[in-house]
Amino acid sequence: MASALAFVAVLLAAAAAATSPAAVAATTLTIQNLCPHPVWPLVTPNSGLPSISDNTARLDPNALISLAFPPTSWAGRVAARTGCDATASGCETGASPPSTVAQLSVHGGGGDVAAYSVSLVDGFNVPMVVSPQAVGGGQCPVLGCIVDLNCDCPPGQRFSDGAACRGPPEYFKNRCPLTRTTPTDVEPVPQSCRAPGELKVIFCPPTMVTAAGADADMLIRTVVADS
Repeated sequence: MASALAFVAVLLAAAAAATSPAAVAATTLTIQNLCPHPVWPLVTPNSGLPSISDNTARLDPNALISLAFPPTSWAGRVAARTGCDATASGCETGASPPSTVAQLSVHGGGGDVAAYSVSLVDGFNVPMVVSPQAVGGGQCPVLGCIVDLNCDCPPGQRFSDGAACRGPPEYFKNRCPLTRTTPTDVEPVPQSCRAPGELKVIFCPPTMVTAAGADADMLIRTVVADS
């Protein structure tokens, strides 16, 4: 009887292993600078979560850095600091508001599900998009803003001689509808992104959306930065 029970236990274990979903490789965070000036990425984890960057890297134009998410869930923010000194301190913009912020989260061991957005709630300093790569399925739109909102920033909202813009939210949303501009704002496109192999944050992307006309629906396409 004992040997029969042991045999059954082995069969059950084998069946469970056969029906379990395959492990997903840990998601990578890639940050690329396509701006014509250096940028110092600032990666900040949410409270209680581990840091994945020492935040000392300087990205010259076309440079990139890749960071590994931990094997468990992680959430945090990515901002672009500009005008920093050699020690990545004393930055002109990005270390505090107003600044463009990518909000990222990966859930489940290996990042089975990813959620992301580009927030202008704290203001704007550089154009930024989040582009999922090597996705496992679901809806994974490119989100963010490709417009330099500093150029037409209302005079009373300009910061640091025009290097950043405080708002208002209506100005941001009209120019960059695929961003979040208030605490309750969401993008007008669905998102349910499963198992992306990489989340790519791109500063100053050259293009993100196309439209057939002024009243046409926006066509979302993936931005693939040169690596």
